[in-house]
Amino acid sequence: MTPGKIAGWVGVLAAVVGAFVTIPQLAVILLVVGLVVGWEVARDDSVRIYAGAIALNMFAKNLEAIPAVGTQLAAIYSNMGAVVAGAAIMVISKIIVSRLMPAAKA
Repeated sequence: MTPGKIAGWVGVLAAVVGAFVTIPQLAVILLVVGLVVGWEVARDDSVRIYAGAIALNMFAKNLEAIPAVGTQLAAIYSNMGAVVAGAAIMVISKIIVSRLMPAAKA
């Protein structure tokens, strides 16, 4: 299992637990976990990461309309949005660095 996959599972766990329990600095934890996940994302999957980050952060609040469990579901998906946003930031950063670095000579 790669560090990115382990970080992904840690992110899911933190997102779920954070929806029910107050965790100090949860946003920072989720962002750092997302950065680790994003480090291992293939360039081909970058559009999926961007779309996931946008969708989770835009639509998670809509889950609050579900009776009884909506608030918790919204918190879980909002927390996952923070993880995916961290991954998107890392993917964007890697692209910027690769464009600024000189091409390697073969």
